[in-house]
Amino acid sequence: MPSSSTQGNMTNGNGSHITAVPSRSSDQSKVNGNTTMYYPASTPVTNMSSECLMALELQDGSVFQGYGYGAWGGASGELVFQTGMVGYCESLTDPSYRGQILVFTFPLAGNYGVPDRNALDELLEDLPAYFESKQIHVAGLVTASYAGKDFSHYLAESSLGTWLREQGVPAIHGVDTRALTKRIRQEGSMLGRLLPQKDSHPNGVVLGHRLSGPWHEEMLNTWRNQFEQEEWRDPNEDNLVADGLKYSQLRCLLRRGVEVQVVPWDYDFPQLAGEEYDGLFISNGPGDPARLSTTIRNISQAIQDGRTPIFGICLGHQLVARAAGASTLKMKFGNRGHNIPCTNLLSGRCYITSQNHGYAVDAASLPDDWEEVFVNANDKSNEGIRHSHRPYFSVQFHPEANPGPMDTEFLFDMFIESIMNTLKNSHALHEPVSFPDGGVEENEKLHPRIHVKKVLVLGSGGLSIGQAGEFDYSGSQVIKALKEEGIYTILINPNIATVQTSKGLADKVYFLPVTAEFVRKVISLERPDGIYVTFGGQTALQVGIQLKDEFPVLGVRVLGTPIEAIIETEDRELFARSMGSIGERCAKSAAATSLEEARRAGTDIGYPVIIRAAYALGGLGSGFAEDEDQLVALCNKAFAASPQVLIERSMKGWKEIEYEVVRDAMDNCITVCNMENFDPLGIHTGDSIVVAPSQTLSDDDYNMLRTTAVNVIRHLGIIGECNIQYALNPDSREYCIIEVNARLSRSSALASKATGYPLAFIAGKLGLGIALNKIANSVTRVTSACFEPSLDYVVVKIPRWDLKKFTRVSTALSSSMKSVGEVMSIGRTFEEAIQKAIRAIDYQNLGFNETDALISIEAELQTPSDQRLFAIANAMHSGYTVDTIWEMTRIDKWFLRKLKGLSDFGKTMTRYDANSVPTSLVRQAKQLGFSDRQLARFWSSNELAVRRRRVEAGITPLVKQIDTVAAEFPAFTNYLYLTYNGSEHDVKFDTPGVMVLGSGVYRIGSSVEFDWCSVRAVRTLRQHNKQTIMVNYNPETVSTDYDEADKLYFENITLETVLDIYQLEQADGVIISMGGQTPNNIALPLHRLNVKILGTSPEMIDMAENRYKFSRMLDHIGVDQPAWKELTSMAEANEFCSKVGYPVLVRPSYVLSGAAMHTVYSKDDLANYLQQAAEVSQEHPVVITKYIENAKEIEMDAVAKNGEMLGHFICEHVENAGVHSGDATLILPPQDLDPRTVRRIEEATRKIGEALNVTGPFNIQFIAKDNEIKVIECNVRASRSFPFVSKVMGVDLIEMATKAIVGLKVDKYPLARIPKPYVGVKVPQFSFSRLSGADPVLGVEMASTGEVACFGRDKYEAYLKALISTGFRLPNKKILLSIGSYKDKMELLPSVRKLRKMGFDLFATAGTADFLQEDGITVQYLEILAGDADEQKSEYSLTQHLANNLIDLYINLPSNNRFRRPANYMSRGYRTRRMAVDYQTPLVTNVKNAKMLIEALSRHYDLELSDIDCQTSADPMAQGTIKDEHSQVNGTSKSELPDGRDVFSRPIGNGVLSAMSSHSLLAQHDGMHQSHMAAEYNRFPSGVGQTNGYGAPSYAVSSTHPSQYSGESLYPSIPSVSPSLFDLLTRSPFKQRHILSVNQFSRQDLHLLFTVAQEMRLGVQRQGILDILKGRLLCLMFYEPSTRTSASFDAAMQRLGGRTISITTSHSSTQKGESLQDSIRTLGCYGDAIVLRHPDESSAATAAKYSSVPVINGGNGSLEHPTQALLDLFTIREELGTVNGLTITFTGDLKYGRTVHSLAKLLRHYDVRIQLVSPPALALPSELCEELTQRGQLIGESHELTPEIVAHSDVLYCTRVQRERFADLEEYERLKDSFVIDNRVLKDAKSHMIIMHPLPRNAEISEEVDFDQRAAYFRQMKYGLYCRMALLALVMAS
Repeated sequence: MPSSSTQGNMTNGNGSHITAVPSRSSDQSKVNGNTTMYYPASTPVTNMSSECLMALELQDGSVFQGYGYGAWGGASGELVFQTGMVGYCESLTDPSYRGQILVFTFPLAGNYGVPDRNALDELLEDLPAYFESKQIHVAGLVTASYAGKDFSHYLAESSLGTWLREQGVPAIHGVDTRALTKRIRQEGSMLGRLLPQKDSHPNGVVLGHRLSGPWHEEMLNTWRNQFEQEEWRDPNEDNLVADGLKYSQLRCLLRRGVEVQVVPWDYDFPQLAGEEYDGLFISNGPGDPARLSTTIRNISQAIQDGRTPIFGICLGHQLVARAAGASTLKMKFGNRGHNIPCTNLLSGRCYITSQNHGYAVDAASLPDDWEEVFVNANDKSNEGIRHSHRPYFSVQFHPEANPGPMDTEFLFDMFIESIMNTLKNSHALHEPVSFPDGGVEENEKLHPRIHVKKVLVLGSGGLSIGQAGEFDYSGSQVIKALKEEGIYTILINPNIATVQTSKGLADKVYFLPVTAEFVRKVISLERPDGIYVTFGGQTALQVGIQLKDEFPVLGVRVLGTPIEAIIETEDRELFARSMGSIGERCAKSAAATSLEEARRAGTDIGYPVIIRAAYALGGLGSGFAEDEDQLVALCNKAFAASPQVLIERSMKGWKEIEYEVVRDAMDNCITVCNMENFDPLGIHTGDSIVVAPSQTLSDDDYNMLRTTAVNVIRHLGIIGECNIQYALNPDSREYCIIEVNARLSRSSALASKATGYPLAFIAGKLGLGIALNKIANSVTRVTSACFEPSLDYVVVKIPRWDLKKFTRVSTALSSSMKSVGEVMSIGRTFEEAIQKAIRAIDYQNLGFNETDALISIEAELQTPSDQRLFAIANAMHSGYTVDTIWEMTRIDKWFLRKLKGLSDFGKTMTRYDANSVPTSLVRQAKQLGFSDRQLARFWSSNELAVRRRRVEAGITPLVKQIDTVAAEFPAFTNYLYLTYNGSEHDVKFDTPGVMVLGSGVYRIGSSVEFDWCSVRAVRTLRQHNKQTIMVNYNPETVSTDYDEADKLYFENITLETVLDIYQLEQADGVIISMGGQTPNNIALPLHRLNVKILGTSPEMIDMAENRYKFSRMLDHIGVDQPAWKELTSMAEANEFCSKVGYPVLVRPSYVLSGAAMHTVYSKDDLANYLQQAAEVSQEHPVVITKYIENAKEIEMDAVAKNGEMLGHFICEHVENAGVHSGDATLILPPQDLDPRTVRRIEEATRKIGEALNVTGPFNIQFIAKDNEIKVIECNVRASRSFPFVSKVMGVDLIEMATKAIVGLKVDKYPLARIPKPYVGVKVPQFSFSRLSGADPVLGVEMASTGEVACFGRDKYEAYLKALISTGFRLPNKKILLSIGSYKDKMELLPSVRKLRKMGFDLFATAGTADFLQEDGITVQYLEILAGDADEQKSEYSLTQHLANNLIDLYINLPSNNRFRRPANYMSRGYRTRRMAVDYQTPLVTNVKNAKMLIEALSRHYDLELSDIDCQTSADPMAQGTIKDEHSQVNGTSKSELPDGRDVFSRPIGNGVLSAMSSHSLLAQHDGMHQSHMAAEYNRFPSGVGQTNGYGAPSYAVSSTHPSQYSGESLYPSIPSVSPSLFDLLTRSPFKQRHILSVNQFSRQDLHLLFTVAQEMRLGVQRQGILDILKGRLLCLMFYEPSTRTSASFDAAMQRLGGRTISITTSHSSTQKGESLQDSIRTLGCYGDAIVLRHPDESSAATAAKYSSVPVINGGNGSLEHPTQALLDLFTIREELGTVNGLTITFTGDLKYGRTVHSLAKLLRHYDVRIQLVSPPALALPSELCEELTQRGQLIGESHELTPEIVAHSDVLYCTRVQRERFADLEEYERLKDSFVIDNRVLKDAKSHMIIMHPLPRNAEISEEVDFDQRAAYFRQMKYGLYCRMALLALVMAS
């Protein structure tokens, strides 16, 4: 933390203040030399009134402050930590903890309360049912957080604090238990003592000192005076054993039917052996075993007597060892937890055990007749021994568990069995106990290591709902695991956007459909000896099932889980039977393969029921049925997706719990992560909020389900990783198994990222037969992978939906998944984590607080949708109680109470402002997860002001590691998160690196392709030895794998978080161009805060994203664009549309319903759309763009450095413009582009790249018609097509871009060696089947969720493969046609004829049938009736044909929407399209796609494998095996240029076109300079640019003259002054003219000035100094004080290469009486121009009259300040994009404010509205008011700055009340503070307005406003520099 003298303070429930002092690196302060004082690390509990400050003092002098919540009083004892994640009731009553102060590392203390203390155990009768003894044994308890009264469990009777008080045990929370655990780990167990505060006064005074200011040194040195004192006490010095037996040990014995006699520790039992008892069991207990000499002596006697078996546990184990003659030793910090792996040395098996001990047996000291049996897999300490020929054995761990896993409870069976054996036969007393599971050698023979040389991995294909980016992560991980084992890997995956299909991972990648047919072909060709089918989702799994019987024949072994086990989990009926066979519970269910069977099952089970489709992903085809009608409807859809459905009892409202389970071939089995769904059962887990670890499960619940998971997975024989889901009755222990996913799943990715345990990597190893305990934990490097991670934090996952992009889609959430992505957040508390997650979902979300969204609260609560969480927030804000919300949602009250706490705290915050809020509450707010933006909203402030406030108070986040072990072992991990609930950092910041911002959540429009870009950037940087810092929060990504970057921050990509990390890491810079739009959104704010943005300037990014600026830029550089306009009324809209003609594209800024963009075709259509869907007003304008029909869309991906092109590729779209580029089919190399179009696109790209000064990647979308091109948009970042073009062409554009961004050497236009003939086609992947009700048509809003790409010899073959890859089934016989428009009918007619010739049976709807029959094509008529489909005969019923799967392909081409119908209207076309989707009938809705598909079918491809289908890592530049190194993309392998030279390989370019394409050829052939070639379109040499047999233009350049091209740019280097700037200056209308008044300027003059100013800006950014005015001299003469104007002109002149002379009138001849005119004449002799400021209003005119050189008016009294007005206008234009249409409000001194006068005059050139706000005495001069009124611009005058005025303002222009203008100083004092702009004023302002001020200011703008992004007054100065540079150049340049 930054050091601060301000002392933080925290208010507890009483309002008292408690203290500690933050220091630079953490919340700690050195006290008394060696003492370190730690501030409380979390918030006090709001629902407790009795909390007091408490201190935990350690023996080493450290002091941790926190809040007491148990009994009042102190405690002293040995400080120990326990890493288990549940079981506080059991742990606290474990006698082994007697006298110790116990530290819980886990984050759920008190969550499930404490059960009834009086409830009696059924077995133990008079003993407690839920505890391990009758009392709490710990001396004190330490936790990080505490639930208080917010506990939730059906057994809970009270809070944890209440129980502790009953037992007189003190407890403290608010301690950074991670920091404390690390200290204990490093220093060893030590003594600690809890010290309560002496007094706590409600007035906030402690010991007479108010704690809101800094502590004095004296106070720090006397901190103990504030606390009660407690003597140090070491419990190990005492004999603590009075009652050491845990009740669960009794339960284990009694459950096995034995009689147990319990005797005290010093009882003389040997004399009774064999008579009074048959076996000796020695229990656990506390303390040092060496102190129990009596017990040891008695055990020793029993061993010698040898009359009964002996079994010892924990302390009992140590006592047995000492009795046998061995020694024990004190461990450094002991083993206490529930996840400790112990290896059986006899069998090699590893078990997860529960432990609690600080002493261990020294195995080296064991006598010869004893042997070590168990060893700790982590620290190698002894865990168990046995006698070599006697039935004596003991273990260090607790097989009875409670708390913890019960995996070793079988040891009790062994003990009882040994007793029974000895009773049957005394010889058994001379035999050792026998352990199950055989011997090590035997087990290794039974389960040998699998040795394979080549493994095939099946990917998942295109991303779809239910099967998304998580499989890129898992596939990448398994490939890494295989490569680590030296195995050759082959991957089949057509998803070209993924990381796993990149070079450097798999040895060979096949871009082919993941279907049985293609997998069979690859296996036959490649001959792998192993295959993985569990890392590619349901797609790969189904292929595995289909090929199950063929694998042995093909010589392939299935690695990992056997196919039989997969089938058993996928077949619902088989699974239910299998679970029944082991006594496990599934919901009552029945499988059905027909509708009639389903009806019967529903009746038998009883409604409501849930229907699930077998073999379906993400709940596809599932849903809840309340009655038979709903069941029939659901089953019809389910049977379309699957041959079998399962009808199950509905358990809606039960808790849904998941476990991730790992098992190896040796039967070692662990659960890596358990997760609890926030939402109760009924919502698909993919659509539910998920929390890890579970927050409301008791130890009994947790381990009941854990044990079941282990049993189930063992029974099924799963090897690797799987997921098991449960429904748990919240009111009992009843549970049902929902399903088992016998593969890596979405939850697996989440669990991996939540725990840091690399599940997929480990599963990949296990499939090779490697034992789990033989794999190292890569995080700790010293522990085994056979362990269960301990979490000391909370993880929250929230899904992301994009339902608003679809018309008519149902937003209701149910058992079928609809989300397109998910976010994960990490915090030390649930509150912190969920607030982060809410913000991660969408940048607009502030956190958990009420929203303005139109939400029906009760409807949302009762019927969950994607808005449910916000409905809960609104409900709580509106006063709904937790109980009321629970009744409607059945969300566990624990979660609801936590959210209610956030809601209440938010309300509390609104009572403060940024100045009045106590520091304690600021800290508390941050600990509760509130963001700076959230707090700014509460306090009517702004984000940066809040940031400044907290940073100055020392409140900054801490960095913690995800280390899998809760700090128990040192971690070598770079996996990090930020928290405010801590005391110190886990890491050091000594290696600055480059930050790369990831893509954030996957959503429609931003998906895995941006993760590929991020990963490629990081890998490129690391390859060049640059430290990397990755920031991302998406658990599905490869970029969030901890081994990808040097540091991974799993954090939100927001301004606040990125700034925090940047400042902590002192990063070298930030790359924002790889993660899509999410990082781009914060680029400009980061830049303005002096964050070093690497690559293109954010100001240039803003220019590309602001439609006004971009449009002006295109006009300036001569690049065309479609006509567009922003309009604020229906009249304006109609006028514009009439002018440009329909159709038009409408983009409303404020959407009422439906999608944001819409294409309209008529005036009526426009009116209806805008009335129904959007608001059009001054505040909510609508942008209308001319929509160009039948135009081709073309995609350009390029890389540049400093505006100079380095490489580019051009893709063509199959579909015409009008289909969103993300939904388009892309072809590369382009096949049908005219060479002239290509050249124009290249030239336009060059111009745009240069104008934006691009460094890095950029993407431009063009439309082309009749060889005329227009720019649609430019993204100055990586685009979704970058992976596609990079992989198709074998040139990694992101690698090139990354090198350019960080200044590494990059080769321009490297050669792209690709085979011949060769085309790549990218096809979108849709998920309409998931989105109930959505209309599956393509339009301007993107709808696809993923993409695939395949290669072919031509575009048709590639398209066919790619289409199959999306799950599209090629038609066999029957095709249905429904074509809307006549134009489409005519266009498709030749293709329909082809279908007929191919022998397809054609069906058509009425209009289409008539049209086709008139043309002689035979079709069968089908139609859908408006009423009941049963009225039709089946042979004519379209619906029945679709429902019965009688149609193989449905081509439905809807007509253009000529008139927008009501939202509830459903056309017949829509209904049939929806039916096709619901019944899994392949559907085509675009005429170009239909034509391409039919042509592809007509060519009858064999689709056999070829070299072009794959890429290898061996030659990353090559595709497959390139047999002819001189091959081209198309055409022959060798061609000639006009001069006869040969052509071979080609550099990259427009897909095939290189940078040295047509331009270079022209330059080379015609002998002209390259820079002139761009416009020479008609001088294309013969033979070049002609199409070859594949329809593509054939371009080539010579590779025989590398010196001519190598390292050279196609375009000339940019000179210090661009040619366009010279041209602008040459035709300057201001040359050698005076600049005296704004009245001199016309609109054209202003446009010229601002265009030149833009060029100046670009020039300064590139070169710093421009030599335009070199040798020129500017004289500055100021008769009034000036900082900005004088310095600005001085800087401007020097930036232009000139020099200045500054005359200070106070030291000039003016003091001697020299006249102005004489001074001007004098300066005219020295300089080339004069800038003059003078108090006389006539001064400028006078100077101009006598000056021989141009005079520039720098202010003449209160009359004018023209250059300020010019820069003000330029500022408005640059900040808001345009001046037209704005409302500008002038406030302050409008009477004397010359800047206002000048600007008001200039605004005559623009369509603006002006508001005037001033005191009456300072009103705008009447003549100016009259002028504004005459122009129709003045809309209001006011003497008050009202909220309404502020709300309507786009520009708030403030002025200083100028003292120098007042003769009466009293009047000045009265008026000077009339209007003060502060954050409270701005709370009513628009989010995208600006505040301006000419400066200097006094008090009219509060300093807090400086931190508002809308405050533009300091940026005005920079704009002023460029504007004045432009003005000087236009006036003075020769």
